[in-house]
Amino acid sequence: MAEQFDHEEFLRTLTHRPGVYRMLDARGELLYVGKARDLKRRVTSYFGSRAHHPKTQALMNQVARIEVTVTASEHEALLLEYNLIKAHRPRYNVLLRDDKSYPYIHVSSDQPFPRFEFHRGARKGRGRYFGPYPTAWAVREALGQLQKLFRVRQCRDSFFANRSRPCLQHQIGRCTAPCVGLIDAEAYRQDVENAMDFLAGRDERLLDRLAARMEAAAEQLDFEAAARLRDQIAALQRLQASQSVSGSRRCNADALALASDGGVQAVGLLMVRNGRVLGSRNLFARGGLDGSAGEVLAAIVAQHYFDQAPPPEILLAGEIPGRELLEAALSERAGRRVRIATRCRGLRRQWLDMAARNAAEAVAARLASRADLASRFAALGDALALPSVPERIECFDVSHTGGEHTVAACVAWGLHGADKSAYRRYNIRSAAAGDDYAAIAEALRRRYRRGGRAEGKLPDLVLIDGGPGQLAAARAVFDELQLGGVALAGIAKGEGRRAARDRLYRPGHRHPVRLPAASPAMHLLQQLRDEAHRFAITGHRQRRGRQRQASVLEELPGIGPKRRRALLQRFGGIQGLRRAGVQDIAAVRGISQALAQRIFERLNGGRD
Repeated sequence: MAEQFDHEEFLRTLTHRPGVYRMLDARGELLYVGKARDLKRRVTSYFGSRAHHPKTQALMNQVARIEVTVTASEHEALLLEYNLIKAHRPRYNVLLRDDKSYPYIHVSSDQPFPRFEFHRGARKGRGRYFGPYPTAWAVREALGQLQKLFRVRQCRDSFFANRSRPCLQHQIGRCTAPCVGLIDAEAYRQDVENAMDFLAGRDERLLDRLAARMEAAAEQLDFEAAARLRDQIAALQRLQASQSVSGSRRCNADALALASDGGVQAVGLLMVRNGRVLGSRNLFARGGLDGSAGEVLAAIVAQHYFDQAPPPEILLAGEIPGRELLEAALSERAGRRVRIATRCRGLRRQWLDMAARNAAEAVAARLASRADLASRFAALGDALALPSVPERIECFDVSHTGGEHTVAACVAWGLHGADKSAYRRYNIRSAAAGDDYAAIAEALRRRYRRGGRAEGKLPDLVLIDGGPGQLAAARAVFDELQLGGVALAGIAKGEGRRAARDRLYRPGHRHPVRLPAASPAMHLLQQLRDEAHRFAITGHRQRRGRQRQASVLEELPGIGPKRRRALLQRFGGIQGLRRAGVQDIAAVRGISQALAQRIFERLNGGRD
């Protein structure tokens, strides 16, 4: 305990009402947030005579003060605790590391020829949304099934509006080509309704409808259409049979099971919608004080479903503390009943077993990856003759096109893998066009000019993608900023730009270090360099694309921000606008015939 904190005096005045307590260190950093039905009883337990878990003891050794917020109910305390954890991510709380939103399938049902597309983010646009799906792969798998079964379009509106002949999707039997009028709106709408019934799990109604249409086509002697419908019904029935685990068509549930080993905590989440298993994903967590599986699972469920809409049923492989309170809070946030079940049998138990197996495999894979990564860090430390194994490495790269739109990127890796929260891009401002040495120097200066405090702790090793020239520029910045405790190295492509001939340069050494192609250290170096290159070139392309997209239209008189935005939205970008005719451009609100002609000539070199 910090000596300046008089816990006896603090406890003497503490209330017995519900609320939230916050533990802070001497610098005011939030270490831990907790909720309690009885604040005095809960906080007093930290100072009792019983032995604490080592993590709890480590926390209490750093606490300099405790702050409390009294709430009207334990329910309000739970919500406040969640909001504080989400905002501050305290070091000793269980923190959910998976913050990706769930993907959906969006159907633009307000259009004459609706489009089926992948969607992630807020569901505020017109049309219908189906999901959520556990992964992007599950969405793309479903979209592929829709194309095979119902031949609905998935192309962008700008592409759809400017077609003059059917595309490849029609030629391979995955689209009915509504873009060129090979199917009328009513017939296409039937396909759309069938596809939406399939997504909604209304398989029996869909099969009945298709069977009725098949019989009607046969009665009218349209045997070709009847055969197509027959094949469609058969494909749907095969797809139903391929669902190895299915139950009541009204069942919508998530099954969650926790697995932990070697400090890795993972929750396997299996998603069931309309009785159909859509797939699974793994949620990783870190932190926590006492190692209780129930408390870890409860914290993950709260954080996950306060961010994501919960299904009607949440199935858990084990009891959790405060289950009824959490159930009531989720029901209130969802605006409907949410049931948390922990004693499941039959099919629901099978789903939990599947979730548990997925979680165990995820933990094993993460541990194996960590062990392999640790050996690579150790090998790199030996190759560079470092005094100890580096625990954090940052790698820099520069990307540009002919010296324009230069972007430098920094990626950070630790013994647990990539630390993407510490990734940074820098739009180079002061360096001359094409001067990679000055670009590297500017990026390093901006990264470390305050001793690295703005980005967390300093790395043990900084890698530069480049040879002696880039390394010399980096060394000059390190001398300027007095970063003598940070090791520095450069990795350059070998002859013929072959990875097996890559060279590793060290400051003060004339000759490069040549590592075997199969060396774990070389594998780590190439992995870091490739990641830095990917991150840099992505930022460069984004910067260059924004500049090019805006500059072509900005040079035209009469095109302001509103008209430019309307044109780009209507045609999906510059490429779609280039394919448009004069009349198509003139149809955009605010664009006259004369202005449309000038835009067409500017984008197409004066050709009509």
